[in-house]
Amino acid sequence: MAKRRNSRLSGEMQKVISEIIRNEVKDPRLSDLVSITDVHVTEDLKFAKVFVSVYGDIEQSLEALKSARGFIRKEVGKRIKLRLTPELLFEKDESIEKGIYMSSLINKVIEKDEENRQVDDESDDE
Repeated sequence: MAKRRNSRLSGEMQKVISEIIRNEVKDPRLSDLVSITDVHVTEDLKFAKVFVSVYGDIEQSLEALKSARGFIRKEVGKRIKLRLTPELLFEKDESIEKGIYMSSLINKVIEKDEENRQVDDESDDE
């Protein structure tokens, strides 16, 4: 039961934080293409890790989000009725980069496999 509640809360926080960042945070350091990819709320509801993906300067955008952390937390507290609003911890989401890296490795293996098949086919013809 607690895991389902935690999961629902994480999803709701993801939507609310995305909306707040998109519409209300007016920091020039923040890239226009900021995406909240995931939120993990601890079981005691004291902390929420907010995973951020940015097209542009990630470090500068993370600094802007960290400086706006109090405002974002206050707005989350207003929109989601909780006894305690979790402390927000913004982190870079590296899953996209890892996915691209894994995809490139798979493509390299496929290319090598095709090369090996061509060499085998040529040697069978002789």
